[in-house]
Amino acid sequence: MAKFDLDSMNIEELAGLRDNANAKLLEKVAARQIELEAELERLSQYGKPAKKALAAPAAPVKPKKTEKTSDKGEKKSDETGVAEAA
Repeated sequence: MAKFDLDSMNIEELAGLRDNANAKLLEKVAARQIELEAELERLSQYGKPAKKALAAPAAPVKPKKTEKTSDKGEKKSDETGVAEAA
C-alpha cells in the first residue's frame, strides 16, 4: 500500500485522494453486499426465509385494559372507577 505524506499534499491532491478512497470503499461495500445476499439466499433453504432489509417497526405496546393513563399521567381503573396513585 502506498504511503502518503498528507501534510505535503495540496488541497486538490487531498480531494482527489478522498474521492479515490470513497470510490474504493463503495466498490468494496457493493462486493460485500453481493456476498452477504448470496449467503442469505443459500442459508434460507434451511428454514425461515431471510429477513428483508427494511423490516416494519414493531407496534407500540398498549397499556392493559385495567390501567389507563390520563393526560396528566395518572393511572385510572376501567372497571371500578377508583383512581390509583401514580
